[in-house]
Amino acid sequence: MNELQKVLDSYSLHNIGILDSTIPMNKYIPLDLSKSNETLLDVDITNPVTCQSYIDTVVKSKDGIVAYGGYLEERNLYADKDGFSAAHKPKRNIHLGIDFWTNADTKVLAPIDGKVHSFKNNNVVGDYGPTIILEHTLHHITFYTLYGHLSIESLTGLFKGKVFKAGETLAKLGTPDINVNYAPHLHFQIIKDLEGNEGDYPGVCALENLQHYKFNCPNPNYLLKIKGSS
Repeated sequence: MNELQKVLDSYSLHNIGILDSTIPMNKYIPLDLSKSNETLLDVDITNPVTCQSYIDTVVKSKDGIVAYGGYLEERNLYADKDGFSAAHKPKRNIHLGIDFWTNADTKVLAPIDGKVHSFKNNNVVGDYGPTIILEHTLHHITFYTLYGHLSIESLTGLFKGKVFKAGETLAKLGTPDINVNYAPHLHFQIIKDLEGNEGDYPGVCALENLQHYKFNCPNPNYLLKIKGSS
């Protein structure tokens, strides 16, 4: 582990819920949206309705409420989006955070104490839609957490420096028309260095840039320690 990973891992011995506290942790169901998942071969997951239907089937089959996963997952989810797979750009299809798929309007909780660094409505199709970035300091190490695909109301009343305590409601999940064409979910990402970004940071990278982003965006589960039902 590098220094940031050690700090995240040492924060708590227990799992940390990042959605509505009334959702039991045993209702979090692992979800595989990777291109190697053969059950997705005939499923157009770029369509939010089709994607939602598939997720609902997986969650229902395991009596869950939230489907989660996706860190460093190579996906076909972005195949129809120009910003990810346009011919003049490196193909970006490796996911850098953990996604939590559940109903729109579900509460998003701050997992640890932090303050608002920046926020923005990244409303280009395929992007995050409404996005919040929090700044945190643990053991003298500063890092950031990004929350994407929120409701537009989640940005109301925010200001730089606004403090959120661990477990406090930070936002709510947005609908596909607001989160720019995805089934409702939270994209949660930990970032060591924002590299000058405000209210935004890449959540998907190309294979050729993976080592840089893997170092700068450690697995969020070092912090959350979610071990849902399988």
